[in-house]
Amino acid sequence: MATQTKTTPVTESIDAVTERVAEINEKAVANGKKTGAAIIDTYEKAVVSLTESYEKAAGTTKVDWIVSTAAAQADFTRELAKAYTSAARELVS
Repeated sequence: MATQTKTTPVTESIDAVTERVAEINEKAVANGKKTGAAIIDTYEKAVVSLTESYEKAAGTTKVDWIVSTAAAQADFTRELAKAYTSAARELVS
């Protein structure tokens, strides 16, 4: 025999609160994803800017081995940042 559940003001309030909490959680997750993506983008831009400045500074020395070493380090740093941000974006999405 199936039992019937009576609807009372208390159960209706609990259901309404439960739905509201679920909506708030969904919004929080969406906002967290947006924030995470913005942080990753900012990090990537900062790394690119830093490596460009590093290469420019090394270029002013006009010493070939310093210029080539700085370029290699900058390239490595950019590639590492690219891999890191790519992996982080997959986790955020």
